[in-house]
Amino acid sequence: MARQVRPHTALAELARTQRGVATFDQLTALGYSKGAIAHNLETGRLHRIHRGVYAVGHLALSREAMCLAAVLTCGSMAAISHGSAAWMWGLSTGFPDPPHVTTSVRGHRRSGVRLHHSTILEERDRVVCAGIPTTSVARTLLDLAIGQPRKRLEGALELAERRDLLDIGAVDELLARSGRHPGRKRLRLASRLFRAPVMSRARSERLLLDVIRRARLPRPAINYVVAGCEVDAYWEKERFAVEIDGYETHRTRAAFERDPLQIEALKLAGIDAIRITARRLEREPAAVAANLAALLKRRGAETRSPPA
Repeated sequence: MARQVRPHTALAELARTQRGVATFDQLTALGYSKGAIAHNLETGRLHRIHRGVYAVGHLALSREAMCLAAVLTCGSMAAISHGSAAWMWGLSTGFPDPPHVTTSVRGHRRSGVRLHHSTILEERDRVVCAGIPTTSVARTLLDLAIGQPRKRLEGALELAERRDLLDIGAVDELLARSGRHPGRKRLRLASRLFRAPVMSRARSERLLLDVIRRARLPRPAINYVVAGCEVDAYWEKERFAVEIDGYETHRTRAAFERDPLQIEALKLAGIDAIRITARRLEREPAAVAANLAALLKRRGAETRSPPA
């Protein structure tokens, strides 16, 4: 004969796997009647958190447990979202209270939950993070874009990139079906900075040369070897060099260590050198051109001046 599991034992196991919370339906499935649930509420074995959701044994819930409880009270199509999802993914240190939950099903408000309804929340936007239904990173960023300062949104994007969570393809796919979502335009603009251009050496050189040509600056030598270093661009008369930083070329420890040493070697040889990111060449060509013009003019004056 199979050994029966006592309801209290099964509840303890459920609470262990669900961060200390359980729903009414789960309790009845374990064999608890409405009367038994009421009795456990009276004796302090259960504590009501939300409609149909209880804490088991105590109310000292973790933030993750608070998020799970908020999702459970909002139904099977709900997910932690907005700032709460950003906290879950590690994109924000702030924990919103009450937790934010988004669902595709219209329903009544829930006490202790910031409930959002979305007609464009699809199953692919609802994933599991730390065992809790949570909006995907792309959808979280879209929701964060509502009313957020640009720098804060870009900060969340940067954190997502650092944590290897940023999938620009997923962001583009979501933007394409996001309709009139109020965060759509802001996210599209902010994510432009994180769209890695196809940065081959030839492309980076073309970007730099185009900036130089448009600004009518002297043309440098490209891929020039000086002081034992190969630099991307070099103005011999001004003894001035430019190195172009592309994200993909600086992800290794070797590159991280090598690049500052190269700049150091150039400076010891009396050559001024700067680094310009490929992304900045593409996004801010006018500012780059103005800075290059000023630096070349200054270097020209310095190299013409006799030593003291």
